[in-house]
Amino acid sequence: MPLSSIKVKAEDSLAIAIAPLSLEEAYALADAPDNGAVVVMSGMVRNQTDGKHVVALEYQAYGPMALQIFHQIAADIRINWPDVNRVVIHHRIGRLQIGEISVLVAVGCPHRSEAFAACRYAIDTLKHQAPIWKKEHWADGSSSWVSIGACEAEGSSC
Repeated sequence: MPLSSIKVKAEDSLAIAIAPLSLEEAYALADAPDNGAVVVMSGMVRNQTDGKHVVALEYQAYGPMALQIFHQIAADIRINWPDVNRVVIHHRIGRLQIGEISVLVAVGCPHRSEAFAACRYAIDTLKHQAPIWKKEHWADGSSSWVSIGACEAEGSSC
């Protein structure tokens, strides 16, 4: 589907942010009176990758293209799960410390099975398609950039 024909509901919330992400805000944005479920996926900075001690992560994104991908994901969700009421996709950029939230995906829907499936689709597709990179800062002082999609493709847990 061409990007010019992407239809996103006004109630959806798609963002790249420098400020900390709020789990409560994402939930509230996905909530609606006719929801039977709100499924939220929160990605956080953990203290290790493949056994190597991580002290921080730094995220960068090509914002305009990443937001186009987020819009496409929301449009795909509308096609595959037409009962979905709201889609929230927020990704943070900048330097994040251990425990901070880097990505939030929330889907509100009348039924839990569709909400779970749409939420999983959103995060999996974002990781494989969005132009977002992270730099892992390790305890030994070294660091390395990696595409977030490359983490999954290589079978790494990053």
